[in-house]
Amino acid sequence: MNLLASILVSDILPIFAIASAGFLLARYVGVDVRAVSRTVFYALLPCFAFRLLVTSSASGANVFRLIFLAVLIMGAMGLAGYAIGKGLRLDGKSLRAFMMVVMFSNGGNYGLPVVKFAFGSDALTYATIFFLTGSVTTYVGGAFFASSHRRKLAGALEKVWKMPSLYGIAAALLVLAAGKPVPEAVMRPVSLLSDAALPVMILVLGMQLERAVWPARPGIVMLAVGISLLAAPLVAIGFSSVLGVSGAARQAAVILSSMPVAVVTTILALEFELSPEFVTSAVFVSTVASPLTLTPLIAYLR
Repeated sequence: MNLLASILVSDILPIFAIASAGFLLARYVGVDVRAVSRTVFYALLPCFAFRLLVTSSASGANVFRLIFLAVLIMGAMGLAGYAIGKGLRLDGKSLRAFMMVVMFSNGGNYGLPVVKFAFGSDALTYATIFFLTGSVTTYVGGAFFASSHRRKLAGALEKVWKMPSLYGIAAALLVLAAGKPVPEAVMRPVSLLSDAALPVMILVLGMQLERAVWPARPGIVMLAVGISLLAAPLVAIGFSSVLGVSGAARQAAVILSSMPVAVVTTILALEFELSPEFVTSAVFVSTVASPLTLTPLIAYLR
């Protein structure tokens, strides 16, 4: 019990404290969450990804295994969501919304700080790779969910190529291939922006939760949340063992797979008219409930 209490206080509650500040900024100061989120997306995350990769000791084999693992876990969760949704006889739009909630976890503005606090910098590097793979998969999945709207389908796919973080990774790979150090005049501003990424991402999480609503379909919401928080860790642990992913890479993959529902699903639900109230409710409930599942999971992975 002492270990669980220590993990909750040191690794989980600091994130909720900062998120609470974001919630208050959105509720009482009127801070524009879209503007802050775009700052993170276009300025902070590319620098964050670049810096982690050029300063990490992650091996190429582990990186590619982790990318494959991320796609495999999300694919398996999508199939599970489809099978369960069909069993519940959900209509087309509700089924796709259910699948989104089950597939996509909040690896960015929640998962990365948890990994940093709980497992340190080595795991954070792997977590960033896993998160960015998931981001690409999310937009590709968004294209699938928009399959009945050709214009929206093209827009969803186009967003993959507009992700600045991918170019940050590409630049880091070029630097690593060249084997030369990054000039200090470049690395200093990159490092400053990188340091700002995690705290601002947590603020954004709180701002986004300020928009949450109470579930209109509580039974289905609770089922989807249960799958996301309880089944996903088991799937991630199983596939990690099969692929031989261990150590810090395993810790990162399992934790990010076990995060609450991704906030970006609310954007996809609104864009493609896929039960946005249901999706927003699932994001809120899963985030509030997540400390109960993440705390023992972190203890197990240690």
